[in-house]
Amino acid sequence: MKLPTIFATLLMLGSASVQANTRPNIVFVFSDDHATQAISCYGGRLAEVAPTPNLDRIAEEGMRFTRCMVTNSICGPSRATILTGKYSHLNGFYKNEATKFDGSQQTFPKLLQQAGYETAIIGKWHLASEPTGFDHWEVLPGQGSYYNPDFITPEGRHQETGYCSEIITEKAKVWLSEQRDKEKPFILMVQHKAPHRAWDPAPKYLSLFDHVKIPEPDTLFDDYENRGTAAREQDMSIEKTMTLGRDLKVKERDETGQFMMAYNRMTPKQQADWDAAYQPKNDAFVRANPQGKDLIRWKYQRYLKDYLRCIRSVDDCIGELQKKLEDLSLSENTVFIYSSDQGFYLGEHGWFDKRFMFDESYRTPLLVSWPGVVTAGGVNSDLVSNLDFAETFLDIAGISPPDDMQGASLVPILKGATPEDWRTTHYYHYYEYPGWHMVQRHEGVYDGRYKLLNYYDVEEWGLYDLETDPKEMVNQYDNPEYRGVIKLMHEALEARRVEFLVPENEKQDLTNIERRFHSDEIRKRGIIRKKAMEEKAAKAKGQSNRNQ
Repeated sequence: MKLPTIFATLLMLGSASVQANTRPNIVFVFSDDHATQAISCYGGRLAEVAPTPNLDRIAEEGMRFTRCMVTNSICGPSRATILTGKYSHLNGFYKNEATKFDGSQQTFPKLLQQAGYETAIIGKWHLASEPTGFDHWEVLPGQGSYYNPDFITPEGRHQETGYCSEIITEKAKVWLSEQRDKEKPFILMVQHKAPHRAWDPAPKYLSLFDHVKIPEPDTLFDDYENRGTAAREQDMSIEKTMTLGRDLKVKERDETGQFMMAYNRMTPKQQADWDAAYQPKNDAFVRANPQGKDLIRWKYQRYLKDYLRCIRSVDDCIGELQKKLEDLSLSENTVFIYSSDQGFYLGEHGWFDKRFMFDESYRTPLLVSWPGVVTAGGVNSDLVSNLDFAETFLDIAGISPPDDMQGASLVPILKGATPEDWRTTHYYHYYEYPGWHMVQRHEGVYDGRYKLLNYYDVEEWGLYDLETDPKEMVNQYDNPEYRGVIKLMHEALEARRVEFLVPENEKQDLTNIERRFHSDEIRKRGIIRKKAMEEKAAKAKGQSNRNQ
């Protein structure tokens, strides 16, 4: 009689199905170049003029991190760090220029797949190679287009009609309701192009903020006194670098033809809406012909309004995804995470773009809601990083992170208990020079108050005291009053270089063989660290039992 065996098998299958359906789902929404200054729950000069209610809702229902720092403030390298849980020198993706991500290496989506999760990515990929580790992928080629973007899938390349942020969101909603395996837990990565340069708004928001004056940062006219050649010789200033044609949409000043390339992607209806919104404003600009600081102020206003218009669409998309999860009865068992590949300069220091280790670029938003786990309205100021995302995703899924990952899970912090041995300093390294915006290569370390930077190609150092100088205007490196601090920060920098196996010769990229060697070394260190933590926990437990 085989009925008992069959019954037992059915029970086991049912139990596995229940376990799969109770493991948390993860929705990770990721934008490109979204500064914390442009999210109203973070406060600041833009909070009242450009609120972000749907993003704020994540913070209200979950936790807002105020010190989430990136390892390398540029698009592709940041994405590679998130996928691998490793610094650029180990994952091999140092810079956007002439680089392809090695998709054969270990990534968190592959590990989630192996543990029974369904994995999907929709939107901006920007790693040159095709995605690996995903059951479903629809990604933009390269930077992608705001209007009528192309998408690449396993079946090939095709164009879609509409606005990029809205299309990405609609695809995510369709996947949630119609395309996923409903017997499996999932991670859905929704990755927006917005608000990346050149900040093309959606048709419905072309005139948003027209009658609003955007507050200026105090450092809009920064002269970079006492901050060395790197700050002075960059090519990312609103005054000199930002173009009237492509960046600011003044057709009459489109000397390179880049604006018309984007304009010609539009449908006739989209072009008509665009012209109706922009042409009167452009005509007024041409007539006024502002010069000097007046021109910088005009450029700043146009830039910020377009940037914030793009953010408004992203915020709308967050709200649509939240509603879809509620409609599908998924929201109570879904961890909802929002972040960006890095921060961005919104006129601070007279700049746009990112790259520098100064806070506006170095700090990225991180908002997490997890019903029943994260206390609503929490604010955390620990030093966390995009380096931690991979291990966090794995920990949420109940998977032990590999020993060669270099970050740490944020789950204990999300549950309200920062580990005693949490990092007190964070290491940063930017590599892309010469290249776009001509920011010198540099590395540095940050402890929550002091920031030490080394522009090693030009042998210049910087030290900033963010308690007394939060806008990072005064380099204290040559100030004798800071000698003790400088010594400690140099020691911290060297310790982080050793911990993360940073190559001694910064001017050479690691080969694949060297990366494998360093990964083995990190794995060994991870095992030792893990064993020490287990012994520490066991000792603490024994002490607690004796005290009872």
